Amino acid sequence: MKIAILGAGNLGLSIAKGLIVNNAFTTLYLTKRKPEDIKNYEKYPKVHVTEDNKEAVDQSDILIFAVQPTQLEGILEEIKDLLTEKHVIISTVTGFKTGRIESIVGEEQFIVRAMPNTAIAVGKSMTCLCSNEKGQKRVAIASAIFNRLGTSMVIPENKMQAATVICASGIAFWMRLIRATTQSAVQLGFDAKDAQELSMQTCLGAASLLIESGKHPEEEIDKVTTPMGCTIEGLNEMEHHGLSSSLIRGMQASFKKINNITEK
Repeated sequence: MKIAILGAGNLGLSIAKGLIVNNAFTTLYLTKRKPEDIKNYEKYPKVHVTEDNKEAVDQSDILIFAVQPTQLEGILEEIKDLLTEKHVIISTVTGFKTGRIESIVGEEQFIVRAMPNTAIAVGKSMTCLCSNEKGQKRVAIASAIFNRLGTSMVIPENKMQAATVICASGIAFWMRLIRATTQSAVQLGFDAKDAQELSMQTCLGAASLLIESGKHPEEEIDKVTTPMGCTIEGLNEMEHHGLSSSLIRGMQASFKKINNITEK
């Protein structure tokens, strides 16, 4: 696949790293206003760095937009005359709906929205996808790309805002939980490096158990909570201080914020 990532910032480069590691392209173009900042990516075979969005579009079939919401409209206006029936537009831009993209480039274009997270750099992203009506014929291409970079799920567009909170913002929420358990491990006597290793691997193990078993979290919790034991004591103390409630309220606050941004 001939892929271009227009906007090689944090997310764009995370996608690029995942594509490079998985050798998931024929050619890869990366665009940035200051291309010298990412020139080191040209050391990889068939990777090209440019500030010219038109060049990247002309040389590619799959166009992944990873720019700020305020930049997307201008870039679409810039390249729309170059679009052909071969192009598939994949937008990772928060809150920019397919209908709005259609209003600029035309409803005859294949348009897919993707919401990955930064774990895409290590091939572990949870990416949600939706498309316009025409894009339904190409959403499988987007799935194939993102399944090589983690896991993807096709959802209705009206759930994309919620998916952003759960999966994209969710990375930060889980990082904060890992940091908290690391701090606790330090307080319990481990040095910082060992404490973080214990926290990270335990988090990975918990997720892997659920993924492989398909069980509800409470089923696995029951296995380690014995009567009058230390696990239930700790869980109850956390809940008394609002662990679950804080997480739910935080995610609801993020969802409210992202909807306010979209409305503006």
